[in-house]
Amino acid sequence: MVDDLAANGLADFSLRRAARAAGTTHKVLLYYFDGADDLLGQALPELRERRIAAVQAAVGVTGSLAEQVRAIWPVLMDDAAGVRVIDQAMGLAMYEPSRYAHLTAEAYPQYTAVIITWCPPHWTDQRKREVATLVVATLRGCIAEWRITRDMTHITPALDALGRALEREEKAGSAG
Repeated sequence: MVDDLAANGLADFSLRRAARAAGTTHKVLLYYFDGADDLLGQALPELRERRIAAVQAAVGVTGSLAEQVRAIWPVLMDDAAGVRVIDQAMGLAMYEPSRYAHLTAEAYPQYTAVIITWCPPHWTDQRKREVATLVVATLRGCIAEWRITRDMTHITPALDALGRALEREEKAGSAG
């Protein structure tokens, strides 16, 4: 089911489609899930873990925070491994938060936890959280722009500015 969701996205997602992909009936899925939203809520963390694994594979063991953030952009805009579905879920959460916010609630802490590990070790925990939050928020905006326009004209300068800001932050952090 998760692979079908990753391959086909949220368009026309239903319990019946998920059941076909799993080789069962939608009634069997209803025994295990409270509906399509519940199934999505359980499938998205697995897809998010795949994305995080791909992000971690893209970064080097060494390198500055700015270099590592630059290295993950190709992973974030790739449609493989269900990445598109995660971004679609973010759109649903913006469109109808009362129904879909739970689909993305765990994403921020998962992503910031990874980025925190890339921060210089001498930074305070608060500073690491603040910078990781800035990175995630900026990348989410760039991802949304990419998904909507497929035009890097506005995205490239934003990513460049983020990289320069991170370089300045790292430089300031090493001085004090």
